[in-house]
Amino acid sequence: MNQENCILISNQKNWVEQAAKDQLCGVGRLPGVIRAVGLPDLHPGKTPVGMAVLSQGRFYPHLIGNDIGCGMSLFKTEVKQKKFKMDKWVTRLNSIRGLEDIPCDIPYAEACPIRDFGTIGAGNHFAEFQCLDQVYDVDRAEKLGLMDGKIFLLIHSGSRGYGQEILSRFYSPDGLKEGTPKADAYLAEHDNALLWAGRNRLAAAVKLLDYLNVDSRTQRLTDSCHNYVEQTREGWLHRKGSVSAGHHALVIPGSRGSLTYVCVPGRDTHISLDSISHGAGRKWARSICKSRIDRKYDRNSIRSTRYKSQVVCHDTNLLFAEAPEAYKNVEQVMESLLEYGLVDVVATLRPLITFKG
Repeated sequence: MNQENCILISNQKNWVEQAAKDQLCGVGRLPGVIRAVGLPDLHPGKTPVGMAVLSQGRFYPHLIGNDIGCGMSLFKTEVKQKKFKMDKWVTRLNSIRGLEDIPCDIPYAEACPIRDFGTIGAGNHFAEFQCLDQVYDVDRAEKLGLMDGKIFLLIHSGSRGYGQEILSRFYSPDGLKEGTPKADAYLAEHDNALLWAGRNRLAAAVKLLDYLNVDSRTQRLTDSCHNYVEQTREGWLHRKGSVSAGHHALVIPGSRGSLTYVCVPGRDTHISLDSISHGAGRKWARSICKSRIDRKYDRNSIRSTRYKSQVVCHDTNLLFAEAPEAYKNVEQVMESLLEYGLVDVVATLRPLITFKG
C-alpha cells in the first residue's frame, strides 16, 4: 500500500484486486480516519469488504453498510453424524422455497424490528450442515465441543431489512460526529440491530431443525459479527467483513465448496486492528458468474460439490452467483492469516448440506 495509514495483510500467493486496494486508500483519506487495514479477503464493494478502520472524533455508518450485525453462528446439534440422512434432509428442504415458508414464534418481550424473523436472506447468506473434517489441536477442539460426533449448523445472516432501514436514515458521507444526538441515536439502533441479528441466527437454526423433525436443541459454540462499529480506547473501530480478535473462537468459511476453519485468535493482533478475516472474499462480481461457468455445470451438478455435499437453492441465478469459483481460495487467505500470526487453526469442518433461501 502506498498510503501511510493503510496496510494490507496478505502475501504474494493471495490475490487482492487493485480496485479493492484503491477503495481502502479512499477510506483512509476520510476525515478522522487514523488507520485502515485490509485483511486477506479484501474485495471491492460499495465500500471495501474485509477491512477494519479506526477513526477519531467521528464514525461512518456507510462503512458498516446496510446489514448491521451480519455474522456467523456455529451451532452443535443433537444429531449424531452416524444418524444423518442426507437424501431425506435434502428432499425435505427442497419442499420449501425459503425459511419464510416456515412459521416462527418470537419468544421476546420487545417488538421485533425484523419483518421476516428467523430467515437467512439472499446473496452470500446461508445455512450449512457440517461435520468434523480434521483436527489440528485436540485439546482446544475438545474444549470447544467439536469431538463428540455431532452434526454442526453454521448460520450466516444478519439483521435482514432492519439494517438497511437504519442506514437509510443515518447515512452521511461526512460521517457522524461523536457525542451528537444523531450519532447517539444511530448507535442505539445499531446496538439493537446487533442484538436482533444474533437472535435471528438462533431462530433460523431452531426453525431448520424443527422442520427436519429432529431435536432442535442446540449449543452455540461460536458467534461472531462482522459488520459493526465499536468504541475503543483508541477511537471508533469499524469492521466491514472482519471479525474481532476478542472472541474465544471463530469460524472462517470459504464457499459452499470448501472447508470451514475453526480458529482461535493469535496472541498479538495489533497489526490488524485486532481484526480477523470473516471468509474467503469474492473473486467475481455476481453479474458475470453465470456466463463464466454456465457450460461447466448442468442443473444437477451445480447442486453438488467436490466434497459430495448437496446444495438446496431454488434460484438458479443465485446458484451460479454463489458458486465456489466466484470466491477466492480460502486456503490462501488462511496462509496469510497464519503468516501474520493472527490465528491458530483448531479444526476444519466439511459441508454436508448448504441451504440458501
